[in-house]
Amino acid sequence: MTPRRVLVMGVSGSGKSTLGALLAERLGLPFADADAFHPEANIRKMSAGIPLTDADRWPWLDALGQWLAAQAGGGVIGCSALKRSYRDRLREHAPGLLVVHPHGEFALIAARQAARPGHFMPPALMESQFATLEPPTREEAALALDVTDPPEALAQRAAAWVDARAGRA
Repeated sequence: MTPRRVLVMGVSGSGKSTLGALLAERLGLPFADADAFHPEANIRKMSAGIPLTDADRWPWLDALGQWLAAQAGGGVIGCSALKRSYRDRLREHAPGLLVVHPHGEFALIAARQAARPGHFMPPALMESQFATLEPPTREEAALALDVTDPPEALAQRAAAWVDARAGRA
C-alpha cells in the first residue's frame, strides 16, 4: 500500500500543529511539528522578528522531507510551507505528498497568534506570513479547510480525504 504522507500547512496560528496531531492520531501515523526541526539560528531570527530567507529554510525543509520519507507507512508534518517551492522541496523527498491547508481571515489568525504565550513566532510577523502565502493550487493534491470549524471536525474531514486519496476509504 502507498504510504500516506501528509503536510498540514499554513500561516502561524492557523492550527497546523493541533490539526496535524489530531489527523495523525486518526490515521494511526506519526506526527512531527516542523518547529522542532528549526536550527537554533532560525529560532533566534524569528524570535527577533526577522523573517527567514529561503537560504535559511532549505536545510530545514530537507530535514522535514527526510523525516517524512523515512516513515515507511507514512506520516504527518505540520509545517508553514507557505510557498509552492517549499512544498515542492518536500515532495522531492516524499513524492505523492498530500496537502491539508487550514486557512482563515487575517484578523482571526492574528488574534489566535496573539493568544499563544511563549511561542517564538511574534505576532508582528503575521503580515509577512500572509503576504508570502501561496495557497495550494489544483495540481497540488490539496484540501482547504476553514479554521472557523472545530479542530476535531477538520481532522475528521481531512482523514476521510486522505484515506480516499490513498484508496483506503
